[in-house]
Amino acid sequence: MHWAVALAPLAVLFASIPAKAQEYFGRNKVQYESFPWKIIKSDHFDNFFYPAESLIVHDASRMAERWYSRHSETFRHAFDRKSLIFYADHPDFEQTNVIGQQLEEGTGGVTESNRTRVIMPFTGIYADNDHVLGHELVHVFQYNIAEGTPGGGLMRLDALPLWLIEGMAEYFSLGREDPLTAMWMRDAVMRNKFPTIKQLTMDPRFFPYRYGQALWAYVGGRWGDRTVVDIYRAALRLGWDAALVRVLGENSDSLSKDWAAANKAMYLPQIAGRTHPDSVGSKVIGLARSGDYNLAPTISPDGKLFAFFSSRNLFSIDLFVADAQTGKVIKKLGGPSSDPHFDAISFINSAGDWSPDGGKFAFVVYAEGNNEIAILDTKSTNVERRIKLPGIGSVSSVSWSPDGRTLALSGQAGGISDLYALDLEAGTIRQLTNDRFADIQPTWSPDGRVLAFSTDRGPQTDFNTLKFSPLQLATYDMATGRISVFSPFSRGKSINPQFSPDGQNVFFVSDQDGFPDIYRINIATSQAYRITKVATGVSGITTISPTMTVARKTGRMLFTTFYDQGHIVRGLDSTQTIGEPVGTVSVAWEGAQLPPPQFHRLFML
Repeated sequence: MHWAVALAPLAVLFASIPAKAQEYFGRNKVQYESFPWKIIKSDHFDNFFYPAESLIVHDASRMAERWYSRHSETFRHAFDRKSLIFYADHPDFEQTNVIGQQLEEGTGGVTESNRTRVIMPFTGIYADNDHVLGHELVHVFQYNIAEGTPGGGLMRLDALPLWLIEGMAEYFSLGREDPLTAMWMRDAVMRNKFPTIKQLTMDPRFFPYRYGQALWAYVGGRWGDRTVVDIYRAALRLGWDAALVRVLGENSDSLSKDWAAANKAMYLPQIAGRTHPDSVGSKVIGLARSGDYNLAPTISPDGKLFAFFSSRNLFSIDLFVADAQTGKVIKKLGGPSSDPHFDAISFINSAGDWSPDGGKFAFVVYAEGNNEIAILDTKSTNVERRIKLPGIGSVSSVSWSPDGRTLALSGQAGGISDLYALDLEAGTIRQLTNDRFADIQPTWSPDGRVLAFSTDRGPQTDFNTLKFSPLQLATYDMATGRISVFSPFSRGKSINPQFSPDGQNVFFVSDQDGFPDIYRINIATSQAYRITKVATGVSGITTISPTMTVARKTGRMLFTTFYDQGHIVRGLDSTQTIGEPVGTVSVAWEGAQLPPPQFHRLFML
């Protein structure tokens, strides 16, 4: 059987974690929980789930069948039945015994080779679940086609460049309008460091998911998506270079030059007139080396200090505190290498928060198969309290109430995200929202009466047709439970809300024109204002990573910009955050486009 070939599982990765850092994540793979598996059968899949996921798994099975229809048409291929194994959250997913490898926070899903089973956690956001599932099912088709290719197709699959395999999965699940990948391409063009295909294949500095997606978008846009599949099928027989010549009539060097020229032609005019990511505001934390992570800055209430996650010590992602003006690192607050009581810090889509007096810092950790909240004394750097959250499998952002008594958090139960309020004195948890909508990144108004958050409760969301609005802004009234949704723009997402000190404005990050930038909205008038116009973008690792913070008392703002494949921290004083008025009408989403500008698609995403 061809399955005797030892193939590594194919996975969707949200981040490329340095190899040395991985030594500390998931140090011992332990299964803390026993999962009572059940099966829902659909036309082409056995959907494995456990009772906590009963609501969401029916929707996931419909998503899978929709992807099967799209991918089978694109690949001109069909298969009988495959297994999909769903976990309610990422901490549960990390315990899987379906595969033996360690699974880190940056792994969004896996397709293993022996039985071509998909293993994935729910994310709490339906649109993200759909992307991960679509990505992994591309791998199922890739494996299945390779298995039936004469002359050792599976062995040749294992020899193909990672960008070819993973880039194809990203392209066929995300399409050619993607603000995150376009931002990576602008960064490479801006620095005049756009890679050749040979560099993509040989140099690990070039993240294969982003560059691979962009290259396939170029091929699909120029020759059609069927050509992408034809090249893949030919590569299983002939190898990449020979397949390219056979299908396109040109070699890898020629395609590299054309692809680079198309990217420069598209992105150089876009960059003109925008601020260099290393020039916006003032420097706080720069890059020590290409690809450094400096993530999720959280400024203290008085605006003097800030906490952030960083890869600066090369061995792990740790939590540091630094001067909010100079960026001078004062001390390391914590990390898995220094505290044996938790396994890892949650850092990709998570941010912590300071207590109102600045003496404590709350953040999310992985411990014993679940997320917990760790509360750290900022002077001693000791974790003085760890809070378990029964019934909540994973937690993203936390926010400390102005009176210091309550933590608001976005928690995930049964694969669905909701807002919760944790009474710190009593230790009790109150669930604030309870529905299938995504509810993330809560933050308190200065008077403690309202939470602002991001949600997909927009007008496009329809769970019957499985269509979802981009994340929008919303408020939750703590007294009445009333939710009000604000859609500042007619296109794009709006995330990471932060109140101004007077409570009259909310700052947020939006990619309404395809470029992720900071905006301000006046709550009373609904007028939006542009604060930044960055050549790459204001962004964390993923499209929803927290990236901006505002001091509650002073209004000083810190944020991360994407530069040299890494993240740097920049700062603006309150006088620099007034901004220019912008309209709410739909604008061209040019910042999200991948070249070429004219394209032909076989299906709509």
